[in-house]
Parts: sequence; C-alpha cells; structure tokens
Amino acid sequence: MTKQKWTLDPAHSSVDFSVRHMMIANVKGTFQNFSAEIAADPTDLTTAEIEFTVETASVDTRNKERDAHLVSADFFDVENHPTMTFKATNIVKTDEGEYNVTGDLTLRGVTKQETFTVTFEGSGKDPWGNEKAGFSAEGSINRSDYGLVWNAALETGGVLVGDKVKINLQIQAAKAE
Repeated sequence: MTKQKWTLDPAHSSVDFSVRHMMIANVKGTFQNFSAEIAADPTDLTTAEIEFTVETASVDTRNKERDAHLVSADFFDVENHPTMTFKATNIVKTDEGEYNVTGDLTLRGVTKQETFTVTFEGSGKDPWGNEKAGFSAEGSINRSDYGLVWNAALETGGVLVGDKVKINLQIQAAKAE
C-alpha cells in the first residue's frame, strides 16, 4: 500500500489520560474535541506524516468543578492556549505493527519532544465500502515540563496531583477519497 490521506473518525476515536490523585488513586479524563491530519501507509508507518490537535477546553473528567479548574490559568490556561498539538518527527518500527513515534508536543505554549508507542490494530472495509484503519497509542508526559505546576501539599505528605500523566489514544481513520 502507498501513503494516502486518512480522515480521523471522532465517533470511533478517543484521547484519554490519567494522573495520580492524593498519591493513592488515579483520576481519568478525556478530551471530547480533537482532530488529526494523517498521510500514511497504515501497514508501514515509518514514512507517515501525523499532526494531531486537541482542544484543551474540551477536557472532561466527569466533574464540572475539576474541569473548570483544569481549563483555568492554573492548568491548561485555555484562554491563552486553546489547543495542544503533536507533530511526528521520527517514526521507528520496533516490531510487527509496533512503532515508536517521536514528535513535538506543544502544550501551554511549551514544546518538548515526546515518544509514544503506536500499534497498528488493523484495517478493513466497513459495511458501506469505506476503508478504515485502527491505531492505538500510549505514552506519558511530565505535566510540570509544560508549566502545569499547580499543586497542593497533603498533610500526610506528598501532593494532591501527580506529575506523570499517562496518555492513551484509540484512533480509527477512514481513507480519504
């Protein structure tokens, strides 16, 4: 297969994250609005062009007060930084259908290089004849690297919010016509 354009299917995709809370549990969240520009041969991602954009105001942790705090200047500062972006700069095949995708992640005006493990989950035609491909991606970032440093000390020691944020993407894309 040759490199072709693919359109993200947001109804069958997700951008999820989790972070330690109070040093004893994990809180999960998702972003409702995101988009991607993908040009790839899904069976060989080493030459793929991938750009991903997430609207930070679309954060959803199933708690309105926490979500309001996350979009404030203490965290995402959506008024000044409405999106976070990722642009792949290097893709290395590590196993059959497995890749390390390194790129520039920009969050809150700070750009750092991050690497995500990406798996090609397969491809096929849907009942309407559209070619679809599926991918999953996992990785983690340190939120403090991006200026997300708000926290509160706990009287028992430790902090309210962990620094490491685990990221999980489930992506389904349709071959563009």
